[in-house]
Amino acid sequence: MSSAPTPPAVREIADGYAFTGPALDLGAVLLDGTAHRDAQVRVPLGVLNRHGLVAGATGTGKTKTLQLIAEQLSEQGVPVFLADVKGDVSGVAAPGVPSERTGARAAEVGQDWTPQGCPVEFYSLGGQGAGIPIRATVTSFGPLLLAKVLDLNETQESSLSLVFHYADAKGLELYDLKDLTAVIGFLTSPGGKEELRTIGGLSAATAGVILRGLTVLENEGAGAFFGEPEFDTAELLRTAQDGRGVVSVLELPAVQDRPRLFSTFLMWLLADLYQELPEVGDLDRPKLVFFFDEAHLLFKGASKAFLEAITQTVRLIRSKAVGIFFVTQSPRDVPSDVLAQLGNRVQHALRAFTPDDAKALKATVSTFPRSSYDLGEVLTSLGTGEAVVTVLSEKGAPTPVAATRLRAPRSLMGPIEAGALQAAVDASPLTARYRDAVDRESAYEKLAARAARPPAVEPGPAPGPREPAEQEPAPRARRAEQEEPAGAGGLLGSLLSNPTVKSFARSAGRQLGQEISRSLFGTSRRRR
Repeated sequence: MSSAPTPPAVREIADGYAFTGPALDLGAVLLDGTAHRDAQVRVPLGVLNRHGLVAGATGTGKTKTLQLIAEQLSEQGVPVFLADVKGDVSGVAAPGVPSERTGARAAEVGQDWTPQGCPVEFYSLGGQGAGIPIRATVTSFGPLLLAKVLDLNETQESSLSLVFHYADAKGLELYDLKDLTAVIGFLTSPGGKEELRTIGGLSAATAGVILRGLTVLENEGAGAFFGEPEFDTAELLRTAQDGRGVVSVLELPAVQDRPRLFSTFLMWLLADLYQELPEVGDLDRPKLVFFFDEAHLLFKGASKAFLEAITQTVRLIRSKAVGIFFVTQSPRDVPSDVLAQLGNRVQHALRAFTPDDAKALKATVSTFPRSSYDLGEVLTSLGTGEAVVTVLSEKGAPTPVAATRLRAPRSLMGPIEAGALQAAVDASPLTARYRDAVDRESAYEKLAARAARPPAVEPGPAPGPREPAEQEPAPRARRAEQEEPAGAGGLLGSLLSNPTVKSFARSAGRQLGQEISRSLFGTSRRRR
């Protein structure tokens, strides 16, 4: 802390952060290793729906930055969603512990530090690990997101979309993985191929790839993530009785070995929010701020269609008053089309130990507005809990680049005890609603019942006094007549051959297809 007059360069930066409306306090301007507590760096509450990026090398303080922003948002009445990949964010629910180090940091940056926890709900994917189970039906999840989880190529992704289209058109509900497996199995059977021929084909090789992927997913325990009761993403928008925003923490340590699955599930949450929330434009504060941790996992190996859908979601969800912060090690982890939409930046230290590191550093520097800092040098010399910041002003213009010593979170900087976490889950009113899985009749049961139904046998004429050689063709003809409806689905096949039913099915199929096309990820609106 310095008692000397504020340098003009610091004052100029501070003037760029002198907002009139409500704002979150990030820290104090840092110059030549000194934090100037009278030069505060802030971010206006009303621009957080313009999205943001928190980046930096491992161990530079990204998680504490998330915690700092989350607890201030909660205090301002804004709900927050945090993905806890490493299991160290749960401390946001408990007051912090005073220490000499925390007191020194608070004095340096001009922070009035008092310990305080936030109202928190803990969730888990499918009940794996501590937390209220979050599930999604396969239909709601959609073919594009599922193709990302299964690591399908574009051709296989198109075939999977065809399977979803068929299931929608035929009223075969896809609630869990066994439903999808049953539909694919049927479509590769003789009777299913005949039905599928009218809308396209599904090769045995492609079906085999998808089925093997589903089997692996099931064996890894991911089947628990798909099913009912499906999680209502409106639960993420709640506030506590005292008016503070609820911080929703998705506990992911139990599924760290399935990064593609949990990153794609986070994208499903955003896609569902986008579908369900009304257009509201720019409000004085967001309805929700969503922190997307380990963001590089979402983009790695993504298809062109998937990346386009992410880009559209980020662009359009702003008008639903939802802000997204992507959290990753390097800005290069985020596609340029997405990065261009992130108006608020908190860049922690980067390392330049290798030629690739040096290239990443140069690319990062080029994404910041011009400033008086030598950003290449600053970004490699920042300490833990320090970052280079630029945000959008209340008028939507970028603020001056500010090297910043960040404030200390007021909540516990570390995980809470397992017993306390479980007690919070048990006390939640949402636990009874989502804890127990439900298995309703759906595609699996319907197709199993169809397969078990004996083929209808029509009474034939009494055999006449013909020679055996003359009688042979008649039984073959009768068998063909009997086997064709059975292969086409028995009673369902005969119904579908009715012109009136065909017309209705085509109309329903078009309507369902239009509904799916309105969703950026091919996801379906909830049917509750």
